[in-house]
Amino acid sequence: MSASCFPFEQTIVAPPRGVTEQERRMIAAAFHEYDAGQKGYLNREDVKVATVSLFGYKPSKFEVDQVFKNATEVNGEHVLELDPFIKVMSSKMVAQDKDEEIRQVFLAFDTHCRGFLTLDDLLRACSQVAPHIPRHRMEAAFREVDSDGDSRVSYRDFEYMMKYSLDDRM
Repeated sequence: MSASCFPFEQTIVAPPRGVTEQERRMIAAAFHEYDAGQKGYLNREDVKVATVSLFGYKPSKFEVDQVFKNATEVNGEHVLELDPFIKVMSSKMVAQDKDEEIRQVFLAFDTHCRGFLTLDDLLRACSQVAPHIPRHRMEAAFREVDSDGDSRVSYRDFEYMMKYSLDDRM
């Protein structure tokens, strides 16, 4: 996407972060869930399923090969034990950029590349992905997010709303 469509692109810089204790526990839980037979390690298929569970996508063969590059060998099979699994998945988790996800959603709504959203933008997007939501609910949500009441939702307002929502679910 060009910078002219999204004027804040150069100014928003997410500080590097580590994995939270909650995320670490979630990674460990995925390891234990997919460690069939409680062997103490995951094979390639186990890691693929755990990755789908943690990140919502099936990793490519290349990604799995990278994960197993320095893996332990058990009975002629490369496997990943708990600590290396946590290390690899933690680095993947840190690489996920929530601000980028929010920016992409904003751009999907901002079809005219104006740098703000109108009620019409919201209604158009919701009619495609959630047509069952009543118009009055969308209007009320828009008014709540439009902090200055100018009938426009700026990226900053949108980002605040999205982060507030993300924090509530954790």
